[in-house]
Amino acid sequence: MSEGFKGLRLYNTLSRAKEDFRPLDWEDPAIPEAEKRVRMYVCGPTVYDYAHIGNARPAIVFDVLYRLLRHLYGADRVTYVRNITDVDDKINARALRDYGAEIAAGRLSLNEAIRKVTEPTYEQYQKDVTALGCLQPTFQPRATEFVLPRADGKADMVTLIQSLIDRGHAYVSDGEVLFDVTSMADYGQLSKRPLDEQQAGARIAVEAHKKNPADFVLWKESTAEEPGWEAHFDLPGGGHVHIHGRPGWHIECSAMSAAYLGEVFDIHGGGLDLIFPHHENEIAQSRCAHGTEVMARYWLHNGFLQVEGRKMSKSEGNFVTIHELLQGVGRKPFAGEVIRLTMLATHYRQPIDFSESRLEYWRSRLAEWVERFAVYASSTLKNDFLIGVEQIPSDEVIASLSDDLNFSGVIAHLERLATEAPKKTESADQLGKDLVWLGFFRTYMKDAYFESTAFGVQPYLYEKYRNLIPLAQALTLNNYRWQSSLEDRMRSRNELNERFKQLNQEMARDAVALVLDEHGGISLLPLSIDAKSDEVAIQDAIARRLAFIATKNWAEADRIRDELLAQGIQLKDGKDPATGERTTTWEVKR
Repeated sequence: MSEGFKGLRLYNTLSRAKEDFRPLDWEDPAIPEAEKRVRMYVCGPTVYDYAHIGNARPAIVFDVLYRLLRHLYGADRVTYVRNITDVDDKINARALRDYGAEIAAGRLSLNEAIRKVTEPTYEQYQKDVTALGCLQPTFQPRATEFVLPRADGKADMVTLIQSLIDRGHAYVSDGEVLFDVTSMADYGQLSKRPLDEQQAGARIAVEAHKKNPADFVLWKESTAEEPGWEAHFDLPGGGHVHIHGRPGWHIECSAMSAAYLGEVFDIHGGGLDLIFPHHENEIAQSRCAHGTEVMARYWLHNGFLQVEGRKMSKSEGNFVTIHELLQGVGRKPFAGEVIRLTMLATHYRQPIDFSESRLEYWRSRLAEWVERFAVYASSTLKNDFLIGVEQIPSDEVIASLSDDLNFSGVIAHLERLATEAPKKTESADQLGKDLVWLGFFRTYMKDAYFESTAFGVQPYLYEKYRNLIPLAQALTLNNYRWQSSLEDRMRSRNELNERFKQLNQEMARDAVALVLDEHGGISLLPLSIDAKSDEVAIQDAIARRLAFIATKNWAEADRIRDELLAQGIQLKDGKDPATGERTTTWEVKR
């Protein structure tokens, strides 16, 4: 295995083949070993509104790749950039609507106004992807910060556009700076589309005054009433032009990737829908501006997402944001870990049909895996988790992910460990380590994944409200601030207990309540005498059943067991370890 190759193979959209991953820095002997880095760029969200669940898929997929690269090359040897798009005509319009007077009076710059209108959606996105188990990227640059030349000399959009003009790849026409696609001999190599089939594609309006139909906008003029940036461009022959305007969509990623990763880097990722026009045009801009053979060596794309068998859209009524799914807005809430597992259970390059039934299935699987760990793992490992000892994933997980993020192999491995856990402590331990490393399990919140109780509640009330327990568990995992200060933790518990009341307002009438304990466990508790179960009657029935068993009257013993089960009371038979006599305990059936 050559230096730099660690066994990782990735499907490269550029070549339409699976290739060995060999980072660029490891092929350059002039770069000192300590300075070698794996460099990855992934297209992030437009923060005009809350991110939808389609945006969750690349965040999760490339988080797994980020974790894998950190494991293979070292946590401090991977630079991961995920941009924030806050340059958008709808965002500009909102900034003008809300802060137009301040902008006009010079009290706010356009960038400051945009920051104000996008900060809530930006912050929500950060909370959403954190709940999905995603690590923070190394850098999350905002597009607005890279429009104009910067004091630190990092790449910016206006300077890149000027370079394209200077090199003969861009021209000015009717207030626009456009990229001339015929100036690049191999334009279209990523999408493999013939030039005459391609469309301009941009997030801003494009008028038909171009040399070629496929030419795309680099800079677009704004009217005097519209917000924009002041850009000056030198033209061939000594002329120059000043355009009050805003950048086209594609140029921002060329600028931000170059600013943090250089002119050529290792991996560029995003959704399949970005191959054309966005990524195709990124390649054209970057290569032509820098004079390089490639922009990124490996191009990875995750597949499309449908919801309940249909394309997600507001007109279809199936448009779902990450926030809505996490918080149960208009639907059942699901824990971020469950959403993460559901997304990864389908190979990242394949289309996925995202449905509530899939979420329910993977919720139950994850709950079982965590319970197997919690019951059978060694106390040594549990203590290591409590004090934050970093855990190493199993070789099987790394080997499977190294085959183009093959997650089916990971799931098969987790299932095997869960099956072995009751008899092999080391399997239970490894199960916990793998779940934590994969972002599926926060050990300090283990009770919230599967632990629920019903202390002395009438069985019929437990049956009535038991379906609310998974919802309360999801809200707990997504919102409980267990790692904060004791005061804030208590505040968070109180907030969640109030939210639980809203899951079904009949609970108040029936005098029961869902209550969160300190470590994330959920209990259904009676609030009145009428709501309490008759424990004396249950114990009397158990005593009579044991008497029938002692006389081998199995029919009567079974009748009592079945009557209690019909009331929601599950009996558990065992033996007293000291005397060897039969003992029976009971619980409300889950």
